[in-house]
Parts: sequence; C-alpha cells; structure tokens
Amino acid sequence: MPIRELLVQKTNMNINLSFRLLKQILVCFLSVSLMTTCKTIQPQEIIAPHEYMTKGDGNGKLNDQGYERTYYIYTPKSYIPSRAVPLVLVFHGDHGSGRSISNVTRFNELAEQQGFIVVYPDGIDQKWKLRKKNKKNINDVAFVDNLLTHLHQVRNIDRTRIYAVGFSKGGIFTQVLACQLSDKIAAFASVAGSLPVHQQQKCQPLAPVSMLMINGTNDKSVHYQGDEESQKGALVSVPEAVSFWREQNQCPTAPATNVVVVPENQSSNSKVKTYAYSNCRDGSEILHLAVVNGGHLWYGGAS
Repeated sequence: MPIRELLVQKTNMNINLSFRLLKQILVCFLSVSLMTTCKTIQPQEIIAPHEYMTKGDGNGKLNDQGYERTYYIYTPKSYIPSRAVPLVLVFHGDHGSGRSISNVTRFNELAEQQGFIVVYPDGIDQKWKLRKKNKKNINDVAFVDNLLTHLHQVRNIDRTRIYAVGFSKGGIFTQVLACQLSDKIAAFASVAGSLPVHQQQKCQPLAPVSMLMINGTNDKSVHYQGDEESQKGALVSVPEAVSFWREQNQCPTAPATNVVVVPENQSSNSKVKTYAYSNCRDGSEILHLAVVNGGHLWYGGAS
C-alpha cells in the first residue's frame, strides 16, 4: 500500500503516539542534559546487503544523482529483521558530519535504550542544499527520499514511524523536509534552526506536520527574532515559524504554556519556556521549547 494511503488511514491516536515518541526522545534528552551539563533516481547499493546486518554502528553508501552519498548508521542490539522498528534521521550542521553529530547528540545511546535505528546522513562538502538550484545541482531533499528507499532495502523500518531531527543548518534542512516529505516522515524536530523565508512562501505539506522546535533566545547564528527578508538565506523568526506550522495544522490559537526551571549547577538556573499546541488537524502537534538566554548549541551535547 502506498505510504500516502498508510498515513491517511492512521488514526489520531497513532499520529499522536508517533509524535510523542519523538518528543520523548528529544525533550527527555534536553531535560537530562541541562541537569547534567546545562521518485527521482533510484539509489544503487554499493555495499553487499549482508554487511548492513551487523548490529551496532557502521557506515553505508549509495549512488544518488551521480554522487556517492554516505551515512553513519546505528542498529540496536534488540533489532530483529522480522520486526519493523522506528527510524530517526539526524542531520548535522555546516562543517559537520554524521559521525560528529552522533557524538554531540549521543543518539546511539537512546537508540539502544528505546529500540530504534538511527541514521546520520552526510551532506556533500559537509553542507545541506536548501534549494534545488545550486552550483553542483544537488537535490538533498531527493537524496533523503532515495535514502529512505535504500534503508527500507537493508533494514526492516516501520514506515509509519520515521522521524527527522537536525541541528543548526541540519535543523533548517529538517524544516525544508517537513515542507516536502511530510508524506514519508511522521514528525520533525528542529534544534537551533528555523524556516527559510523562501520555503515559507511555497511550503505546502502533503500531510499534517508535527513539529518540535528547540531554540535559544540569544542564538547569535539563528536569530530568534529572524532575519531581514532581503538577506541571503534569510530565516523567519522562531515565533513566526511556530505560528506558520500552527496555521498549517489548524491548531488552536492559544498554546498551553509552562516555564520549567532546570538547575545546571549550584550557582545558576536555566529556564525553558514551553509552548504546546495540541488538538491540531489529524492529531498533529506543535511544540516549542525556548531556552531563555540560550545560545547556538545542542543543549547538553558533547560540543
């Protein structure tokens, strides 16, 4: 059955459970971390399928649009090929890699605990292309689509529980994916990222988008209050991005709000303001965590 039909047939409960899994993974990680430290071309396999079946960590490759693309993968010890498991895609920031973002986020530990597969794709030249038109003619959205097809061939992935999360430029790219691959990915999380202005103007998701955004209010790289629209690569403000996704999903206007004070050490506290929009279209949800005076980082990460 086509993925689109599977998504349409999902009940509100299933959609809520899908987003709650991603929220549990990221929100619990943030809380613990603060307390402790603060179809186009079909892909072609290059490595024999049996080499992918090793549990633990490993590397993968595929040919896509004339490029050899790479990724880092972690498969939990509990993985059984006969049982479909969730997949989390994690996207690095500029000048990063799949390996580097895995070290920062420590998602391998969570994958082992929660029983999901985590894949960290590598951007060409350590960057993600947000537009189809670029000097090297790289379509990274198509790459992710093809990567999903490839991963279904080498792992038993639950098609209804695929998630995407990114940091910095990877977080921005995750929001682009939410615009274009909402029929393939169940929920999205953007850390220290926002929505590009050029994407906002044409973003028409095929399915409701459950989105989690985590941003520092004093981020000097991804400005909480956004950029001038005329600026190259301009991003909308974080509140505007949250409102955009809320409107897309027909969420209630007023969010449930809360302020959580999380002790980082004995001399200072971190405040995290939460804005939650539930009861949205088809059970989707929007959640924003604003780390007061927080900067441009993955909170509690290794970097």
